[in-house]
Amino acid sequence: MWYLLLSFAALLFTALALAPAAAHIMELPAKIKLKDADYLIAQRLYRGWHFIGIVVGAALLTTLALTVVSRTEPWVFAAALAAFFCIAGTQAIFWSLTFPVNRATANWSVLPANWRRLRRRWEFSHAASALLNLAALVAVILAVLWSRVP
Repeated sequence: MWYLLLSFAALLFTALALAPAAAHIMELPAKIKLKDADYLIAQRLYRGWHFIGIVVGAALLTTLALTVVSRTEPWVFAAALAAFFCIAGTQAIFWSLTFPVNRATANWSVLPANWRRLRRRWEFSHAASALLNLAALVAVILAVLWSRVP
């Protein structure tokens, strides 16, 4: 029963982590064209999104736990490990690419001279994370489907 609960939690948190990432990728084509003042207004919508970090942390922990408990089933283990690495990859992207832009723009409350370059970096780092989140969800689904737990 605990394995089913862990599988459910990994699926839930990985899917919840994908939701805001998918929103970023779907709005990218429109936002990348906005003029400076309009872009600042659009970016204000993200205030409070830092709480998504809790969901991402839970996705990271549950995919790691799923990896550990499935170590005797090679295909399940590989899928769970892939999911964990994809979620970890989103964090690597955030801390190395996205977060420095947030700092340089004071969370998009000011626009430095190079703001267009920073916008591209911010937007496309979120798009890359969205793809990794999608891959993580697919991997967790496969891990759960391949599991031989009764």
